[in-house]
Amino acid sequence: MMLKDPSSKYRPFQTVQLPDRQWPDRVQRHPPVWCSVDMRDGNQALIDPMSLERKRRFFDLLVRTGFKEIEVGFPAASQIDYDYVRELIETNAIPDDVTIQVMTQAREDLIERTFEALQGVPRAIVHVYNATAPVFREVVFNVDRQGCIDIATHATRRIREQMARYPDTDWTFQYSPETFCFTEQDFALEICEAVMDVMAPTPRHKMILNLPTTVEVATANVFADQIEWFCRHVSRRDSIIISVHPHNDRGTGVSSAELALLAGAERVEGTLFGNGERTGNLDLLNLAMNLYAAGVSPGLDFSDIHHTQREVEYCNQLPVHPRHPYSGDLVFTAFSGSHQDAIKKGFAARANNPQGFWEVPYLPVDPADLGRSYEAVIRVNSQSGKGGVAYLMEQHGITLPRRLQMEFSTAVQLIADQTGREITGDMILECFRKEYLFDAAPLALRDPVVTTADGRARLRGALQTPEGEFTLQGSGNGPLSALVDACARLGLAFDIADYHQHSAGDGADSEAYAYVEIRVGTRQLFGVARDQNVLTASLQALVCALNRAIGKGWLALESRQNVTRITLKD
Repeated sequence: MMLKDPSSKYRPFQTVQLPDRQWPDRVQRHPPVWCSVDMRDGNQALIDPMSLERKRRFFDLLVRTGFKEIEVGFPAASQIDYDYVRELIETNAIPDDVTIQVMTQAREDLIERTFEALQGVPRAIVHVYNATAPVFREVVFNVDRQGCIDIATHATRRIREQMARYPDTDWTFQYSPETFCFTEQDFALEICEAVMDVMAPTPRHKMILNLPTTVEVATANVFADQIEWFCRHVSRRDSIIISVHPHNDRGTGVSSAELALLAGAERVEGTLFGNGERTGNLDLLNLAMNLYAAGVSPGLDFSDIHHTQREVEYCNQLPVHPRHPYSGDLVFTAFSGSHQDAIKKGFAARANNPQGFWEVPYLPVDPADLGRSYEAVIRVNSQSGKGGVAYLMEQHGITLPRRLQMEFSTAVQLIADQTGREITGDMILECFRKEYLFDAAPLALRDPVVTTADGRARLRGALQTPEGEFTLQGSGNGPLSALVDACARLGLAFDIADYHQHSAGDGADSEAYAYVEIRVGTRQLFGVARDQNVLTASLQALVCALNRAIGKGWLALESRQNVTRITLKD
């Protein structure tokens, strides 16, 4: 049961005294060095660890994506990892611009086994760690500060000796005070300085100090303060690379990495989609795309993000959430009516300035940059409105006038409310056909002929009704007004409130859509028609509006003394 007073059991993390902190005013203008730990840290968190085949497939994906540093395993702790490292080396599978990284605990036998696995590798990062926080020193290992330093420096000496045994390999040493985020600041600095004293890095042959939030215990700004403090106080700054390895226990792994980079870190370790123990690691894809959305090229290529996601899901045997930033199946999808309307208007503005900065509401990046189509950007359910319906219709070449958007969305909304489900584009098209593009009935326009003289249009034709065919004659300042006049002579008085037409495609043979809104008394509604001839489509759209008005009971057909008349109903 949750405590009413959690302060009796939990205490807030102590902040860093850094009143002149510089990181809040900095802007990230270049990407970090990326290191994927999917095949080690991520693999350790899987229900079923990767097979050799899945590891190789993941490695190939990371290389294609652009990673230059890839932690491939823990060869001293797993035979599969050992065999996999050997396979990469013996099959020359490591590209010339890629460096593999392996991890080992600070134990002499494990270090020796690690270097056995790496024999013949052209380049490698050897990563050693030991736990440094008070709770680990006192509870887990029962050592004091000096004992903890001795573990780290002894392992560093053994690693340096092993590196010397294989001079043909370009070695890089990496040390992690594994629980840096809740290790005392002065002790984290002390143990790293002791390790550097043993390894003796130089500006030409740097080592990596990797500072992990092994378990997140504070807000991201506190971690940034820790990194900036460390960078200010550590010696031989020109001989070391500061790396961070954020976990995600508080859900702020990406934020911690972003602020740590502003605070002086140069390198990040993480996994694609954030897989890892507990709540996972820093999500490298998320961080990279945040940079991309800010105009910074991340140096990683996610042009086919769907393929990346499916490959990672296969290798991890874990699904990616549909709302996962940038990659989830629904992250570029809007169901909300107000969101849909804003996106639709954003796309329309974009069409007028396709080379300008990307500014489409609710879409932080262009889905097309990630290989995503626009088809799924707007989807319709009971929460949707006219904007979403209109957008989906436009994808099929049908551009609805604004008031028709409002009218038609009511029909779609009724289906959504009745079914309680998402309404697909095909369902919307079918609804549109039934509502507007039905066979003409009960009225049908037959053989209309329009002539123009002296600035006036004259229409002759026939109106088919259930009672027979009646001659139409009328004139006006255009064909539609001529048809209105002809209808008035049959006893029907109505006005045209709006008219639109557009082509449904390119080329001379493409159909035209016409939309005619009529006003019957105080009520208005649309009729729609399509035809290769714009004039024919316009006239048929007006008749469609009349038929819909009759169907709604706004108009009635009456027969008196063998004469059919259309009358307005109260």
